[in-house]
Amino acid sequence: MENEWKKCRRILCIRPDNIGDLLMSTPAIRALKQSFNCHITVLVSSLGAAAVPEIPEIDEAIVFDVPWVQTTGVPDPAQFYRLVKKLREGRFDAAVIFTVYSQNPMPSIMLAYLAEIPLRLAYCRENPYQLLTHWVPDEEPYTCIRHQVTRDLELVARIGAATEDQHLSIQAKEILWPAVCEKLLLLGLDPRKPWIVLHPEVSEQKRRYPVRDWITAGRKIKAATNCQILITGKNNAEEAGEMAAGIGNRAFAAAGLFDLAELTILIKHAPLLLSVNTGTVHIAAAVHTPVLVLYALTNPQHTPWRVTNKVLYFDVPAPLQSKNEVVKYVYRSFSAEKLPLATPDKIAKMTQAMLALTAASSGSFEEPHALS
Repeated sequence: MENEWKKCRRILCIRPDNIGDLLMSTPAIRALKQSFNCHITVLVSSLGAAAVPEIPEIDEAIVFDVPWVQTTGVPDPAQFYRLVKKLREGRFDAAVIFTVYSQNPMPSIMLAYLAEIPLRLAYCRENPYQLLTHWVPDEEPYTCIRHQVTRDLELVARIGAATEDQHLSIQAKEILWPAVCEKLLLLGLDPRKPWIVLHPEVSEQKRRYPVRDWITAGRKIKAATNCQILITGKNNAEEAGEMAAGIGNRAFAAAGLFDLAELTILIKHAPLLLSVNTGTVHIAAAVHTPVLVLYALTNPQHTPWRVTNKVLYFDVPAPLQSKNEVVKYVYRSFSAEKLPLATPDKIAKMTQAMLALTAASSGSFEEPHALS
């Protein structure tokens, strides 16, 4: 069965989610490209599309907000039929459908089937019969929970695709750093002095960390480290401004100031990223910047990949908790564990501990006993 895939020259990867989801699939996409020497097209959402030009393993993108994934677009059936026609005209040899274990893969599987793509690979709980040519029964999360990167790599391994380089992929363009520095200086932040990036913006409200606690943590960080704090985001200018004002001097609101390429090089040069669990965490992993994550009790498989990191957790308010029964099953077990909590005091102490490290090391590390 693997021999069929070795003949593939045009492979469609279906990953219609956010930037972070696409970045976590890049090691698997690299495995496909290296193993089969093929042209890679990704089907991505309008949210994920911004990352495509910065991912060298991707040759082409088709941007479409599918109705079975939470995105900003709302396509009508006529647009969907046009997408099917476009995919059929693409004459793809194969399609690989990447999913989170809590997602239903069937709509994406059906899309590839209707587009008459000959080889179709995906995880699926139910027997898809003729809809998939290569079916991998999905055991998550009931038997095990793997990191999303591992999940995707193990999917493509089923058809003989592998790579020695399992790091996330995104280009950090050093040519942009002088312009980014200029923007920082205009804000009042001196990049030659200690500074960190603080990223509070979320794509889902259930992952939002309270502004008042951000402010408290920011004040404690500033007092303990004498660091400048740069508050980033795209569409959260009011939130960033409130936080900067609350933290006080040496805190700077930069929401909307950087595009994705600039944000990437900014994070690469930052000594530390402090962020909620969103796409910035995976950018930091891709550019090897240490990251401290305030992680909402949602999907536990999206923690930082192969980068110095620490994870602190906070609960999701009951009205915002997912109605997805798979997510609810994981939440019940996940929330029962004794996890380090994302209190302002804990955030400040861990920030201080991470900044004290003289060199980043791969993987997570334990909190020093003195800060327990």
